[in-house]
Amino acid sequence: MSHDPVTRRYTEGDYAQQNPDWDSADSPWKAQQVLALLARHGLAPASVVEVGCGAGGVLSALRAQLPQADLQGFDIAPGLPALWEQRRADGIRFTLGDYLSSDGPTPELTLMLDVLEHLGDPFAFLAGLRERTAWTVFHIPLDLSAISVLRERPLLHVRRKVGHLHYFTRGLALAMLEECGYEIVEARYTGASLNAPRRSFKTRLAGLLRRAVYAVNHDLGARLMGGETLLVLARPKETA
Repeated sequence: MSHDPVTRRYTEGDYAQQNPDWDSADSPWKAQQVLALLARHGLAPASVVEVGCGAGGVLSALRAQLPQADLQGFDIAPGLPALWEQRRADGIRFTLGDYLSSDGPTPELTLMLDVLEHLGDPFAFLAGLRERTAWTVFHIPLDLSAISVLRERPLLHVRRKVGHLHYFTRGLALAMLEECGYEIVEARYTGASLNAPRRSFKTRLAGLLRRAVYAVNHDLGARLMGGETLLVLARPKETA
């Protein structure tokens, strides 16, 4: 058993107790975001690996649009195989373990959806992933905003509830990816606070103000009010 307190959160069941559905309700929405991004760039990957796949809902939602693709998910939480059983009928392979320690060919597409903010050392992980990926789609919550810093409570909440250890703005997230050797092909806001499922009444109410501010300056609005996530298509930079 790992002595790393970050890893123990997932291997010893703390995360599952706080989030028993592993955020499966958001999976179809995330899959739609990924598919639209791939379509804009004419990408139809024959092999997809999702790192930190949780219950496998995103891969299952992708299956209908990628019927011939080899889909594989990796995660380290020992309670997940029981949830994966219902996905195996879709022809999805799952592995309990660390993707960077696994063997196998490099997939055409790697998914890192809501993972970077959970890692103890995202820089080291991204450096290792760069050697095991071609195209990569990142989905990154932008927890850091002027309001969240002033209130602080929202940051502490996502730390306790869903294990976010790192907080990003759009600029900070893209800077980290570039520093770790990735070329940013596209980065766009998802409008998560406006159109993602499971929004609270308070979030929907705040969305009215956010919509008005975003219409004037989306970047400034995201940094001021938060409530956004970033979808990024990237690939390893070519080295001389």
